[in-house]
Amino acid sequence: MTSISITNGITPNIDPGSTSVSTHGEADFVETLKETMQKVEGLQTDAEKQVEQMVTGQGTDVHSAMIAVEKANLSFQLMMQVRNKIVDAYQQISQMPF
Repeated sequence: MTSISITNGITPNIDPGSTSVSTHGEADFVETLKETMQKVEGLQTDAEKQVEQMVTGQGTDVHSAMIAVEKANLSFQLMMQVRNKIVDAYQQISQMPF
């Protein structure tokens, strides 16, 4: 699995009196993405643990394990669709003439 790194070294050239762009909003967006990826990873870890417990006979039933696996799968698919939309928006913006 490859990791995605987010560069935070970009600083906009904005007049302090301007209200057009807020660096605080950018930080909130990046933090939201990081938190969401951590939640998805947590769901996947939980699903792996439940499947392992089910296989080893440590008390987890099949239904709970399958629900955990489906939650992890759906959250991962949603995260990938959001990533695809972000990449698509970036590509559209990068093709705009300035």
